[in-house]
Amino acid sequence: MSEELMSIGAFARLCRLSVKRLRHYDELGLLPPRHVDPATGYRYYGRDQVRDAMTIALLRGFDIPLPVITRVLASDRDAREAALRAEQRRLEERMAAQRRAWQALERLVSDGLLHQEVALSREPARRLLVSAAECAPEEIGAAVSRCVAQVTSAAADLSWTPPLWGCFPVDLRERMTVAAGVEAPTAAPVPGTRVEHLPPGLAATAVHTGPYEQLTLTYQAVFAWIHERALRPRGTVYEAYLDDPATSDPARLRTRIVVPLHEEE
Repeated sequence: MSEELMSIGAFARLCRLSVKRLRHYDELGLLPPRHVDPATGYRYYGRDQVRDAMTIALLRGFDIPLPVITRVLASDRDAREAALRAEQRRLEERMAAQRRAWQALERLVSDGLLHQEVALSREPARRLLVSAAECAPEEIGAAVSRCVAQVTSAAADLSWTPPLWGCFPVDLRERMTVAAGVEAPTAAPVPGTRVEHLPPGLAATAVHTGPYEQLTLTYQAVFAWIHERALRPRGTVYEAYLDDPATSDPARLRTRIVVPLHEEE
């Protein structure tokens, strides 16, 4: 046996890792031993593997996924930096999501669970010019923002009545169509838009005050209210954006949620 090789126990102590962890890295192909005794199955490591072992331990401590660590170990300096920058961005996004969740929980503590005021409303027919996009549920916010930009640009020279509207399916699916529109009763479609008719009828409505990221709090209250009364949603759910997010405090943004209902005959 070469003097440069160490038993797994000695290597584990040198790298401040557990033997169990080293075996796990070997099973994943992340840090295979330099030599495995065919008779005993004992693993042996070289001193030139110490840096990789300690790098793996360091990055795992930052909760970096093992596939990313594999790329980092196998890459040159520029590729390593790109991979780690990508993980920084992922961490920033996760921290932002956790912050939003904390803020939503704070609101539930202060306002109570599903206590938003919900009312029945007789909604009029509306004719919208809309811009639509297909997206996954987690992409709704970005997709609606794009639709708003497209429809307001396309309708810049038209006469339309505020507010802006958002259109969403009642049931969330892996892929769905969402839209943003403006109410323009007489305007013909322009490039980038199509006509969508909002039928008249009974609806459950509520006004959400606060950031768009917290709309789900009011939606849950609305749907709880609907199902407690054995009512049935129908068609498309609508949002009326009553304030301009470019000039309003996010905490004071008002969004009117409209959930059309089936009417009993």
